[in-house]
Amino acid sequence: MPVPEPESASAESQSLTKAQKKAEGRARQEQQRAAKAAQKQQQQSGQNAGPSSNKSKGSTVQKKPALESNKIPSAAASSSKDAPTTREGAVGADGLSDGPKSRGLRIFSHFGLPKTPGHQIKGDIHPAIVKLGLQFSEFKICGANARCIATLTAFKTVIQDYVTPPHNTLSRHLMTHLSPQITHLVTARPMSVTMGNAIRQLKLEISGSDIDLPEQDAKDALCQEIDNYIRDRIIIADEVIEDLAVKKIKDGDVVLTYARSSLVEKILLRAHSLNKRFSVMVIDSRPLLEGKTLLHSLTSVIPPIPCTYALLPALPSLITDADIVLLGAHSLHANGSVYSRAGTAMVAMLAKEHSVPVMLCCETYKFSETVMLDGFGKNELGLLSINYFFALLFADAVCNQTAPMKFSLGASNSNLEVLNPLYDSTPASCITAVVTEVGLIPPTSISSIPLALGRTTL
Repeated sequence: MPVPEPESASAESQSLTKAQKKAEGRARQEQQRAAKAAQKQQQQSGQNAGPSSNKSKGSTVQKKPALESNKIPSAAASSSKDAPTTREGAVGADGLSDGPKSRGLRIFSHFGLPKTPGHQIKGDIHPAIVKLGLQFSEFKICGANARCIATLTAFKTVIQDYVTPPHNTLSRHLMTHLSPQITHLVTARPMSVTMGNAIRQLKLEISGSDIDLPEQDAKDALCQEIDNYIRDRIIIADEVIEDLAVKKIKDGDVVLTYARSSLVEKILLRAHSLNKRFSVMVIDSRPLLEGKTLLHSLTSVIPPIPCTYALLPALPSLITDADIVLLGAHSLHANGSVYSRAGTAMVAMLAKEHSVPVMLCCETYKFSETVMLDGFGKNELGLLSINYFFALLFADAVCNQTAPMKFSLGASNSNLEVLNPLYDSTPASCITAVVTEVGLIPPTSISSIPLALGRTTL
């Protein structure tokens, strides 16, 4: 069998040459990568050498063994391992985190994460919108009514400063001009239902504006429509709701409320101005502790309203003393569920368990055609600085007070993360009645109001 021996030898030589070529190619790639990495390190270290020296260094680097090229990725990997801890656990001088954490449960990953005050500005954004976005992101403007009024007021300034480009009409180009302004506000903080309804109405007014009107007259007409919307849907609506809700407060009643609603605050002050004698229990909770503002407002009148301030865990021991519960709402949905400050559902459920009537005070422009089943499909998280502040309080409470407290926000406590959802969903079965400017209605009859008013939408 002498014939196949040379064929096998030639096949082995061909296979060896292929393997050698692959090895040589890999060696060249490793040498090039090592040379590039060495040049980057030299540039970062501040060594500025001439072109001749760079060439000589590049040639010497290529002669280095592959062992040194393996050291560079290991150092990069170690620095990348340290990077997330410094990014996640970056703590400022005040002991609060400087940036949002990337770690968290998947069930909360779709929540509206809190934005940093200096988020990027994309497009031609009006200074009034930039200022408003900063106030939203820092929670300096809170509440559905306050955010809606501030947004419409800023849009009035944008409209007055707007100039229609040549060969365009105001009714068409102004919509394009407002789109980046709205996007910037949504980037700063997720849009509320009240803002969405108001912006939808504003776009309808812009599209229906007369083309033959002079530009300044058309802008004045749009600003007048904005003023009418604020007056009719918010200010006058609140006055009508005050008159209806005050009648439900009797002398000697104990009114329980949660957090702070601007409408509930007006109702209580209106009842006090009518010389009704009642007391108020203000239930509050983190992260915003808005009940403190309500407590200050109720106790600042002359004579002050008798008030009791307590946190949410104390509610079961106080609900038995309440005669009526007044709550505010962020939005009210088609299935009757109430989207409001986190903790409202617990207050309403405990009140129902103890047969205490729950009155929800809500304007009709807060109604939404969507359906909300729980507080996980849509929500928003509080500021990280607020989260870490309460994390410190929590650690102070659980640690042994006799021993020095060892708590930090760095890598030593990487397993601790506080999430503060700002809203929850209250089922319609826990609400006795909804007080609106059209009267007292059950929460399940929200969808019938537009037809009763002769409108297609609210």
